[in-house]
Amino acid sequence: MPITPLGLDPTLCFIGGAWVPSLGGGRVSLLNPSDGAHLCEIARGSDADIDRAVQAAGAALAGDWGRATAAERGRVLAKIGQGVLDNVEELTQLEALDVGKPLKQARADVLALARYMEFYAGACDKLHGETIPYLDGYTVYTLREPHGVTGHIIPWNYPMQIIGRSVGAALAMGNAAVLKPAEEACLTALAFAQIAHAAGLPGGALNVVPGLGAEAGAALTRHPGVHHVSFTGSVGVGKLIQETTARNVVPVTLELGGKSPQLVFDDADIDAALPFLVNSGIQNAGQTCSAASRILVQRGVYDRIVSQMGARYNALRVGPALADLDVGPLISARQKTIVGGYLEQGDALEVVGRGQIMPDAPENGAYVAPTLFAGVAPDHVLAQQEIFGPVQVIIPFDTEEEAVRIANGTEFGLVAAVWSQNGARQMRLAKQLRAGQVFLNNYGAGGGVELPFGGVGLSGHGREKGFEALYGFSTLKTVAAFHG
Repeated sequence: MPITPLGLDPTLCFIGGAWVPSLGGGRVSLLNPSDGAHLCEIARGSDADIDRAVQAAGAALAGDWGRATAAERGRVLAKIGQGVLDNVEELTQLEALDVGKPLKQARADVLALARYMEFYAGACDKLHGETIPYLDGYTVYTLREPHGVTGHIIPWNYPMQIIGRSVGAALAMGNAAVLKPAEEACLTALAFAQIAHAAGLPGGALNVVPGLGAEAGAALTRHPGVHHVSFTGSVGVGKLIQETTARNVVPVTLELGGKSPQLVFDDADIDAALPFLVNSGIQNAGQTCSAASRILVQRGVYDRIVSQMGARYNALRVGPALADLDVGPLISARQKTIVGGYLEQGDALEVVGRGQIMPDAPENGAYVAPTLFAGVAPDHVLAQQEIFGPVQVIIPFDTEEEAVRIANGTEFGLVAAVWSQNGARQMRLAKQLRAGQVFLNNYGAGGGVELPFGGVGLSGHGREKGFEALYGFSTLKTVAAFHG
């Protein structure tokens, strides 16, 4: 099938409302994770391309986009959302090929992108300032205003979803965006630019510059014309970005990953919990920042959880994205090597479930069999470090206090879940768990476009999704009028 739907030429950058070649003229070769074969080439964006994009964004703010009312912005975003829905199948195929995720997961991501645009379209004219009671003779009020030019560096695991929650919110607030997608998977980012342009987004309001993180990404974070940076990715790169943006005193939103726990108590509804326990660890081949890679289980139901989770793991089928099985390949051979290194560190542990790579899976695909370990010590490397692969560990506990101590016992703090029928326990643990989101008797809440998302500790800071994202992509101005 063609890999360039919607008339897309992936060797170009999208700057100022036009498709243009990189000024550096370089290219980056993309490989298909499912078979290791050449997929296509993309532009290798340079410092000069980033500068062009930032200048185009500034011009948009000085022009039609900057003058647009909140209601007008909302109409454009709504049209973009409809444009995404009009191209569901093309985007699904593109994401599956590019990222390696099964078709059903890729399709869910397309629908999530459309939902983000719908949500932020409706939110554009709903974010209000407030009046502040003050001294006699004064009227004081606050205004929410866009930062200006916002930089967005997104990862390869969920390109469309993160475009929605990052770029969508920034545009809703009236910012102009420069997007640097991950070099491993950027085709749907380019397709999104095409859809947004066709929907009437003014030139320069959204610019997409593909390329390498160390080149185009670094140039974006240090550019003096960028007023806010949003980054989703690794802890190491997140630290570098925060250091770089600090030189220009630019605010940054960081979402850096996690080692998220699910706590299963003796009184839990096990049948309801099991699908969440497994799916949260193997979705997108475990390449999910909020993956529940630690399953903490009270001893009264420990044997049952181990047995039933193990059985589910043994039934998992792994194969090419277009085969639409349970699990697809990892993003690259490099990621396969990294995950394989972690699995070697679990050689002495008890393996209680392992999925099967299908016999007809291409030999050069980046496949790893999903693996479930039991009886893992809380301080083991597999229970402490983010693996970013389809690997979960089951950790036993006895008391509520011990469960909280283990759950909070990593440097991350993104998501957590509690499975218990005890309402008082639910409320206690919701407060005690160190995480940006806590789910009670569920995990993920169906994606939750409306639900603020972000972490603490090495999981980063700032919040995406919902109205909180709009606060992050705006600055607050106080106006104090003296009228006597």
